Parts: sequence; structure tokens; C-alpha cells
Amino acid sequence: MAATLTRAVESGGTTVLTGAAATPASVLTGLGGVGKTQLAADHAHTMWDTRRVELLVWISARTRDAITAAYADVAVDLLAQDPADPQRAWRRLLSWFAETTTSWLVVLDDVQAAADLSGLWPPHSSSGQTVVTTRCREAALHGDRRRVVDVDLFTPAEALAYLTEKLPDRARTDTATADLAALADDLGFLPLALAQAAAYLANKPLLTCNGYRAKLADQRNRLRELLPSEGDLPDEHERTVAATWSLSIDAADQLDPAGLARPIMELASLLDPAGIPTIVFTTDAITHHLTARLERDVTADDILGGLECLRRFSLLTLDPDQPHRAVRVHALLQRAVRDTLPVKTVGKLARAAADALLAVWPEVETDQELIQALRANTVTMQDVAESHLWHPDGHSVLFRLADSLGNTGLLESATVATQRLHHQAVTRLGPDHPDTLITRHEIAYWRGEAGDAAGAVTALEELLPEQLRVLGPDHPDTLNTRSNIARWRGEAGDAGGAVTAFEELLADRLRVLGPDHPRTLNTRHEIAYWRGEAGDAAGAVTAFEELLADRLRVLGPDHPRTLNTRHEIAYWRGEAGDAAGAVTALEELLPEQLRVLGPDHPDTLNTRSNIAYYRGKAGDAGGAVTAFEELLADRLRVLGPDHPDTLITRHNIAYYRGKAGDPAGAVTAFEELLADRLRVLGPDHPRTLNTRHEIAYWRGEAGDAAGAVTALEELLPEQLRVLGPDHPDTLNTRSNIAYYRGKAGDAGGAVTAFEELLADRLRVLGPDHPDTLITRHNIAYYRGKAGDPAGAVTAFEELLADRLRVLGPDHPRTLNTRHNIAYWRGEAGDPAGAVTALEELLAEQLRVQRPDHPHTLKIRSNIARWRGEAGDPAGAVTAFEELLADRLRVLGPDHPDTLATRHNIAYWRGEAGDPGRALAAFEEVLTDRLRVLGPDHPDTLVTRNSIARLSGNSE
Repeated sequence: MAATLTRAVESGGTTVLTGAAATPASVLTGLGGVGKTQLAADHAHTMWDTRRVELLVWISARTRDAITAAYADVAVDLLAQDPADPQRAWRRLLSWFAETTTSWLVVLDDVQAAADLSGLWPPHSSSGQTVVTTRCREAALHGDRRRVVDVDLFTPAEALAYLTEKLPDRARTDTATADLAALADDLGFLPLALAQAAAYLANKPLLTCNGYRAKLADQRNRLRELLPSEGDLPDEHERTVAATWSLSIDAADQLDPAGLARPIMELASLLDPAGIPTIVFTTDAITHHLTARLERDVTADDILGGLECLRRFSLLTLDPDQPHRAVRVHALLQRAVRDTLPVKTVGKLARAAADALLAVWPEVETDQELIQALRANTVTMQDVAESHLWHPDGHSVLFRLADSLGNTGLLESATVATQRLHHQAVTRLGPDHPDTLITRHEIAYWRGEAGDAAGAVTALEELLPEQLRVLGPDHPDTLNTRSNIARWRGEAGDAGGAVTAFEELLADRLRVLGPDHPRTLNTRHEIAYWRGEAGDAAGAVTAFEELLADRLRVLGPDHPRTLNTRHEIAYWRGEAGDAAGAVTALEELLPEQLRVLGPDHPDTLNTRSNIAYYRGKAGDAGGAVTAFEELLADRLRVLGPDHPDTLITRHNIAYYRGKAGDPAGAVTAFEELLADRLRVLGPDHPRTLNTRHEIAYWRGEAGDAAGAVTALEELLPEQLRVLGPDHPDTLNTRSNIAYYRGKAGDAGGAVTAFEELLADRLRVLGPDHPDTLITRHNIAYYRGKAGDPAGAVTAFEELLADRLRVLGPDHPRTLNTRHNIAYWRGEAGDPAGAVTALEELLAEQLRVQRPDHPHTLKIRSNIARWRGEAGDPAGAVTAFEELLADRLRVLGPDHPDTLATRHNIAYWRGEAGDPGRALAAFEEVLTDRLRVLGPDHPDTLVTRNSIARLSGNSE
């Protein structure tokens, strides 16, 4: 900075040392304590000692009268002017500055207002230099041939070098030097504070650097107790840090609008030094506070004017380009201001600031920069005025902070925040205060969100008797705890228990709140949701449709909860088997949400997510990947990379990448996701465990069935430990262990494992749950694979009766059961019967699902296969060639199903009597399977065997 000043003054004109942005002319300004006077003095000494000026004039320029008096004194001494006529004398001096060839330097130190220099600026001269230091940031400082120099804080390196020079005995080791660097950071790299802290430590040889830092960190210690007294100030300092700033605040307080600068600075002293949103200062909470404080009406425009007064004296900075961090105040200045405040005043300020933060905190957190700023300001206020936020009870902004952290995905931080709230509540309000009980509820809630649903249930069940005793059974908080017990019971795997608990709660909410209260309606929402999760998707649709009628009546069509109910109807329609209908309903809903909620609202983004999801379920896996990738870009922008919804979107991209025919790509994407879920959620979170499950699953789909079994068997003990044996995820892992055991060649072992699983699913889920029916499906399938195709047909026919009863004739799983009956009929020796059954099924499939759906294409594949097995290999070739055209169009050339179709064309071409063309076709398929699937994939090995068989026959 000294070099910058030298270059500025040597370029001619006037240099103003300031905190404003540099302009073509030069002035030193900035926050009191950044070292403007020291820089000017250093320059003056250098110029004098090197004989580069013949006249040096230093003026303490705090007032206009002081400036003119000093000019007059110089004129009397230098130019023999009459001391009785000071005005004539100082005017003559300014003229002499312009005329003389004598080299001169004038330093005007600590100018308080640009107006004080009106008509008093030393003239531009090739013989002279002028340096002005000021805390002001007024436009009038930027005049002809004046260069404004921003004097900022020390850099970390400069601050450390300064402390090392002043305290050499405390910098003899790397550890000691690191302690000094940390102290510099604590002091905000402010030169004046560094100098005074160094002087304080120099006089306290027994006080360690870290001991001093601990004193600084303790907000109970006043700043004046930690810096030298005025008699011990270093480096010719005239005032302490606090005194320097107090004078500036007093001066700013005199500017129009008078009297606002100090109370605004007092408010700012409780908030984040790194940046306060401007809108916080213009809330009703702040205008009402200042109106009461000043006993006159204060408007938002007045407050903005008060901020500008503080900026003009470099007491804060205003950055309109960063509105959420626009107002910045040095942390030590904040500390100095707080030290002057009576306890009662701090309490009023804290409640007003907390009210203001809460007022601007959006209900839906889509602007992450604003939310981060609000959280940072709340944390700062906790650190400096926490006790005042618990009188008479806990301020809502404290609870909002914890909720915001958790809703952003910062679950560990949310837990820490709620534990801090609980400690404060117990200490200040007692264990039975409603706010204390709420903190216990919040700790349990975030335990559940962090993955410990069972632990959340336990904690809430321990809380409930206390709330019943203190608040009574009908208090909203008591009912809310019951609601969350039910919710976390469901999340822990007991969806049926959740339904029962919510139904019991509904009776009480109807009695206490009435049928139209939002919480009553929300309880009905939960009943419908958990009915679906318990396996009754159709029942969920019905319940949500009934709820929609009431929400339309009570809330209107545009209320977010009404729109959400429409979303749930569409979602459960998809889960009930109508994926295409779900897409249609969600696509009809999306424009309404865009209109009412906007594109970045979580509900809007969630609808886009489910449009993509059901697009995939309807057979368009590639379209699902594209839609999820577009959604990911928006969720990254709105929510950030670690938000649960962002991670879920990445999960879905990976999943549908696998469904689109790239299982190896799915494995890679899930492995990348696992690293982030481990970092964000930890190893025991259900979603982390689920990601491990997906990696194993897609490893199996990529051809490594044995590797999938191994990975799933390693996962299972972790799920048993974390989730318990009856959790759906645990049961699903057992299901896939059995499944891939069969894929690896042990069909009999798969049947045994599925039969053991069926007993548990019947016990936990009941006979009609979709997962129970899926288990029966798998038993039947692997019975056929184990060599009993007739037994498979029988088992599938028994399953069909139940799926018709539970799901209806058009559900995809019902149609799939019919498909398997036909398939195993063919395997049992009736290929013609298989063709007939499949052709009948195809007509139903085309009616229910589109012709490009994977299931439709699969049925066509099996019709072709069994046509060949029934003695028509040429017809099989023709049917497979027609199918190939559609699979190439729908799936692309590298999809496993496309490659399988080409393999089958080659096979049936050979069976039709053309082994030469068959061999050539197999070799082409092998080339592509090697490229796409690798040499060890089972499908690649099958093609190799077919080539070997044909080659042997041709010999």
C-alpha cells in the first residue's frame, strides 16, 4: 500500500486515502484503524528524509476551522503574513503553493467531510503534493486530478509479518507462528487492532497467544479490557480502536437523517460481519423498533439513508451487486459497538433483529444465497446475544435455523442446532416448558431424517407421556408428536402400523380441530399415503381423490396442498399400474404449479421428477434419463449438490441408465453417488445402504450375478443391524440375493431362499402386498428354471388368480403373470399353446400399454421364439426381423435386448437351414457384444458357444 501511495502522489495532483473505489485522481480513506494516517506519515517521513520536499505541512484536519487556522499559521511563519488577518493569510498560502518552485507536501489528516475542504484544496502544482486521509466516502472527494486510494485491511501475510516484527519472541516456532496467524484472523487483519493487540501482549509476558485469543473469543470480555489503555498506545496512536470508531459513529449520526446511524449500527453489531441482507433493515420489525427508539416515524427510506451515512464514514460497506450480503461491518467494530450497549438495549435489539430475519425468511427456500445469509446472521446473533433470544421464550428464528439446515440436507448440522436449542431451553426455561418439549421433538425428528427412523420413534414415544402430562392430550404439540410417531413408524418399515396410528390420530383431530382444519386434512393425506406404501395403491388413489374434493372446497384449486393432492393421485395411479396415465396427469398438473408456485418450488421440481420416473416406468427409459438430467441441472442450481432431492435425482439417472440398457454405466453412476451419500449421510443411512444395493443389483444386470450375490450378502448384515429384519429394504436385499443366486445358476437355491422370504413377507406384509406377490412370482419362475416348467405353470396360474383379484386384469404385473404362464407352457412342451396364449396377451398388452413398451416388445420376442419352437423357424426369423426394426428404433443398436434379437435371428436362421448366414450373423453379434458387454458377460459367452456349435456342424 505504501508503494501505491508513492506512485499516486508522484503522478501529480492530490491523493485521497479512502475506502472507496479508485478513480483517476488520488485521496487515503477507509475504516478507522486501517492505517491511513500511518501510511501518510510514512510517506511524509520518506519524502522529508530523502530531501525530496523542502516544505512539509501536516494538518490535523478534523474541522474546517482547524484547516484554515493551520494554513494561516504556515503563512505567518513562511510568508510573513499578518496573524491578525488569518483569512488573507491562508488564501495567500494557497496562491503561493501554485506559484512557487519550492517543493512541498501537504498532508490533511482525518478530514471529516468533503465540504470542509471546499475552497481549501491545495492547488495542482508540479512542485507540490497533497495527501488527504479520511473515513468519508463522498462523491465530492473525486475532483479534478485527485486520485482516491482504497486503504484496505492487511492481507494475512502482511498481518503475520507485522505481528512477527512486533512480537519476535512469540514467533520462534512454526506452532507459535501459526498462533500469531490465527490471532491476526481473529482481529480481522485490521492494522490498528493488530498494533494495539501486539502492544497489549508485549506487556503481558505470561499471557500466551492462544490464551489471549480465548479472551477475545469470550463475548463476556469487553474489547477495552483486551487492548492497551490510552496511555499505553503504540506507534503514536492517539486513540483506542473503540474510541476511533465511536467518533466516526457520532459524526455519521449527525448526517441527515439525523440520529439513525448509531441505532442502525447497533442492530448491525448483532449480525453477520460477512454480510447482512439489505431487506433485513427495511422490515416492519426494524422500522417499528427504530420508531420506538427515536420517538418519531422512521421509514424504510430513512433507514437506507442511515446506512448510507455509515458508509460515508467507512463504518460499513454497501454492495448492491450482492443484495443478500450487501451490508458488511468489521467484526471488531461490531464488538466495540456491543461493548457500549446496556443489557436491556441488547435484548431489544436482539428481538428486533430476530423478528426481522424471520420476516424475510421465505417459506419455501429456493434462493440458496439468501438462505445461507439468513442462517449465517442467525448463528452470529446466537453467538453474541443468545440469552436475549430465550426471553420470555425461545424465538422462532432459532427453530427456523435448525429446520433450514435440515431441509437443505445438512442433517448433522440440523441435529447439532437442535441439541443446542435443547440445552438452552432446559437451562433457561426448564424441562417442562413447551419450547423445551419442542426441542426434544425436533431432535427426534432430525434423528429420523438422518436415517434412524426406529430411534426417532423411540424418542418420540418417550416424549409423548411428558407432553400428555404437561400439555394434555389435545394440545397441538401432543397431537403433532403422535403424527410423527406414526410417520417414522412407517419410515421404519411398518406402513400398516403407520396407517393404524394415523387413523387413531384422525379421530382425535376431527374431535379437537374439526374436519376442515389443515392438520385434519393433512392426517387424511398421511393415511392415504401410507395405505399406498402398505401395498394398496388403488386404495391410496381413492383416498386421495376423496381428500381432493375437500381440499378444493376448503382451500381452493390453487392452494399448494390442493395441487399436492393432485400430484399424489397421479403418483399412486402410476403405482397402481397406470404409468402412462400418471404421466398424463402430472403433465396436466405441471403448468398449474408453474403458474402458482413457480419453476423452482420443490413441489414443481418433484412433479417434474415423477413425470420422468413414470415415463421410465411406461417404457421410455432413455426419455427418463434425459428428463432427470434436465431436472438435475435445476436442482443443483436451486438446492445445491448435497440436498437429498439432488442426490435422489442422481439415483434416478443411474437407475434409468441401467434400464435403458447400460447396466455398467448404472454401476459407475451409483458408485459415484455412493461416495457423496457416504460423505453427506454417513454409512448407516438407509439411502446410503440402498445405493450399495443398487450397485450390487446393476452389477448383476451387467452379467456378474455371482458378484452381485457377494455384494448383497455383505450388505445384508448392515441392513439387519441398522434397519432390522422386517424392514422392506432388508427383505428386498434378501429377494435379490435369491434372484441373483438363480441367475448365477443355482435355481434350486433360489427357490429355497424365496420360499423362506415368502414366509417372512406373509408375516410382515400380508398375502396381498405387491412384494408378497412378487416373491410368489419369483418362486414360480425359478421353479421352472430348476427344471419343473409344469410346476411353474401351476404356480403362475395360482398367482394370476390373486393378481386379478388384488390388481385387476389390466395391471402390468397381472399381464406379466399371463406372459409367464404362456412362456412356461412353451417350456413344458406346448410351444403352439404358448404362441396362442401370447398372441391373445399381445392384444391386451397393446390396449393397455403402448406398442413400444419393453413388455410389449418382450411378448413379441417370445411369440417369435415359440413360433420357431413349434416348427416354423422361417416364421421365427421373419418375426424377429420385424421386432429388430422396432428395437433398433426404440432402444438403439447397443441395447442388450436389441443384441438379443439379432442373436435370435441368427439362431433361427441356422435352424431354418442356412448355417452360413447364421454363422456370419453370430460373428457380427459377437463383435458388438464384446464391445458393449465385454468378453465375460453371459450373453457374450452364449454367442461364442453358438458360433462354436455352428462351426463344428459346418466341419
